[in-house]
Amino acid sequence: MNYSRFLTATSLARKTSPIRATVEIISKAPKDIISLAPGSPNPKVFPFKSAVFTVENGSTIRFEGEMFQRALQYSSSYGIPELLSWLKQLQIKLHNPPTVNYPPNQGQMDLCITSGCQDGLCKVFEMLINPGDTVLVNEPLYSGALFAMKPLGCNFISVPSDDCGIIPEGLKKVLSQWKPEDSKDPTKRTPKFLYTIPNGNNPTGNSLTGDRKKEIYELARKYDFLIIEDDPYYFLQFTKPWEPTFLSMDVDGRVIRADSLSKVISSGLRVGFITGPKSLIQRIVLHTQISSLHPCTLSQLMISELLYQWGEEGFLAHVDRTIDFYKNQRDFILAAADKWLRDLAEWHAPKAGMFLWIKVNGISDAKKLIEEKAIEREILFVPGNSFFVDNSAPSSFFRASFSQVTPAQMDLAFQRLAQLIKDVS
Repeated sequence: MNYSRFLTATSLARKTSPIRATVEIISKAPKDIISLAPGSPNPKVFPFKSAVFTVENGSTIRFEGEMFQRALQYSSSYGIPELLSWLKQLQIKLHNPPTVNYPPNQGQMDLCITSGCQDGLCKVFEMLINPGDTVLVNEPLYSGALFAMKPLGCNFISVPSDDCGIIPEGLKKVLSQWKPEDSKDPTKRTPKFLYTIPNGNNPTGNSLTGDRKKEIYELARKYDFLIIEDDPYYFLQFTKPWEPTFLSMDVDGRVIRADSLSKVISSGLRVGFITGPKSLIQRIVLHTQISSLHPCTLSQLMISELLYQWGEEGFLAHVDRTIDFYKNQRDFILAAADKWLRDLAEWHAPKAGMFLWIKVNGISDAKKLIEEKAIEREILFVPGNSFFVDNSAPSSFFRASFSQVTPAQMDLAFQRLAQLIKDVS
């Protein structure tokens, strides 16, 4: 892989921060090293002295003394070593990427911690998108990614999708306007990457099948574009075995995978991780060095202590319990929709995630219905046009999240919505 053609001038211009470099050295140095290099504050002046966190099984995570001083201090821009090591082993167990043992300059897999998945995505987009670049997306599209990419000046091409995600034949048709060799000519503006949420897509709940992923990956090889696999709902797939990931198929080192712990451990701790080719991960870390410096040390240590306490088996058991909860929530909202909206709207059962994507029958644009009239009836949804590149175009869809509401609230919300639709029809 020649990554230089994908990188922006801004990303290529980034250099290692000499101050941050000393932090990396200290993190790996013997304890008795005398360091007068970094400008780290003395933790003796910090007002916090200890903290204890109680886990659901009754066990505790205790921070005090040197451990707590470390938790309150600057740390590596890549992430703390023990969390990096644990997550790398998890990625190998779950995905077994072909690139694990590749040479560093030939797409070797690497990983860095980010301040949530969104932080990592924003840095990936800034690393790859020059004004005028072409990117492939499948609409409707996660608005957080859309609004991160739009200001960078890229041209979006939407690829055809259905209830099972991207349609490979539709993607092939889109790509047919270029020849595979056009990727070597920057004036041809061939696509730089495909961005997709493959499981429990936000907002539709769609999930890509393994067979479709294989076809899409082969098209990425043929036309030489990257795949950004944004997979925050990977651990919320309702049926097993889980579908193979793009990372598991990545023989070239062309997949950048974004994972999140927000949905299964904590959204407020802001810990995500990006997996991809080492040379690209290094670029993301260089960005971190001059933006946030590093992800929150305390958050990382909390999660690291929990994961080592659990082990992989314990973590995956927690994931299974989380899946059971969200699957029940999914079933509750489907029952409420079937009860009240059967003749008024259309939807399909999501296979992962926390969203139900609903089309209102007989209304070409549901924006006013959802943004104004629904709020007047004390129900809140997200209008569908928020998830399209052209968000001024009419959309008869809206997104309903089933993550926090109770079954009784779902039932009442759809009862109110049903009456509203009848009133305006």
